Amino acid sequence: MAKPHEPVMPSVPPERLTVAITTRALFHMEDSHALFEQQGVQAYAEFQRKREDEVLPPGIAFPLVRKLLALNEGCPADHPRVEVILLSRNSSDTGLRIFNSIEHYGLGIVRAVFTSGGETYPYIRPFGAQLFLSANPASVRAALEHGVAAATILPSPAPEHTHPQLRIAFDGDAVIFGDESERVSQSAGLAAFHDHELARANEPLSGGPFKGFLAALHDLQQAFPIGEESPIRTALVTARSAPAHKRVILTLREWGVRLDEALFLGGRDKGPFLEAFGADIFFDDSTHNIESARRHVAAGHVPFGTVHEP
Repeated sequence: MAKPHEPVMPSVPPERLTVAITTRALFHMEDSHALFEQQGVQAYAEFQRKREDEVLPPGIAFPLVRKLLALNEGCPADHPRVEVILLSRNSSDTGLRIFNSIEHYGLGIVRAVFTSGGETYPYIRPFGAQLFLSANPASVRAALEHGVAAATILPSPAPEHTHPQLRIAFDGDAVIFGDESERVSQSAGLAAFHDHELARANEPLSGGPFKGFLAALHDLQQAFPIGEESPIRTALVTARSAPAHKRVILTLREWGVRLDEALFLGGRDKGPFLEAFGADIFFDDSTHNIESARRHVAAGHVPFGTVHEP
């Protein structure tokens, strides 16, 4: 089994960014999901078949997916820059409404897996996906354990505000980077953390579960101009502050990865800053930070590292 911080080795061209997403992250389906939870699969299937010509409303990750797929403009159909794969625990029969909705919105999603209630995460690696988004925490944990960058998105309608650029924000420790420094902070306190980082300022941090996805996103950015004219903009939004900033900057330099913005907030509430950045999604391992963020932007929880150990 791959370690959580080891990137998936893709079976698609390395310059292609591949994202796997579940139905409840892409579309807002909480009415039918509640029916499934309360009355079971048969009632759910009948509900979907009766409404298969009714378009599903956009879900929390819909704007992100639309912007990702828009990056394929000008590409040959058989060689896209980005591919989005749909992974669904629906059956192919009840999934017809999902594909009808995809067609209605003009989303270029052509590959899908329907498991009729089975697990979806085993199909992530064969597709070579660098990112998995799901509303199911157990599936996300399983994907992380198999070396895939994965995050739990709490279902809700699509956010109304959208910036023309694709804007993705990341926490640092236990997301882009490993959690070794966070372990020091948790066990010995903030002063010990700063001493630890100062002593190791020139020693690169280990890679976290999202290192591979960030690298793939960075590679994708190379196809576009740098700066405001680029259709992609990234940001690091971290609780770190000086003097713990130096190790982060030098690590990214060592990796050869560019982040367009870096916010060292020193423990400030992240939500308002993410709104100012205009993030289409923000990834963080802290449930506290996710609760703050999701009041302003779409947020994906990454259950990785010391705070999530039993």
